[in-house]
Amino acid sequence: MPDYDPQNIFAKILRGEIPSLKVYENDDVIAIMDVMPQADGHVLVIPKAPSRNLLDMDANVVGPLFAAVQTVARAVKSALDADGITITQFNEAPAGQSVFHAHVHVLPRWTGVPLRPHTGEMAKPETLAPLAGRIRDALQ
Repeated sequence: MPDYDPQNIFAKILRGEIPSLKVYENDDVIAIMDVMPQADGHVLVIPKAPSRNLLDMDANVVGPLFAAVQTVARAVKSALDADGITITQFNEAPAGQSVFHAHVHVLPRWTGVPLRPHTGEMAKPETLAPLAGRIRDALQ
């Protein structure tokens, strides 16, 4: 497996070098709005510990990461009145991973509403901010 690259975009976000729209943070993770959302309210939960993906993640990071995923998923579902939640985590490029810092996608889902394709087009901050506010409120 290739080495972890500390210059990946999530490492830069964690260091405060690149802005993000944060919805949740604790000692172990941050959760941010995905800037290329496949659904309204698409959130990424990112461990603060450096790891390329789940395959090289320290076992002590897995539990706190997925506890935070559960917390965030519950808030997303409630805040956005979603019918369900899709949770995905990709490991290496052939499996769909495009940023090589471990992260988990939390996608709200509604009956009859398909996910949007991952086109690489960034959403406008004014579109993401109200959704982030609702999710943060649900986390209170």
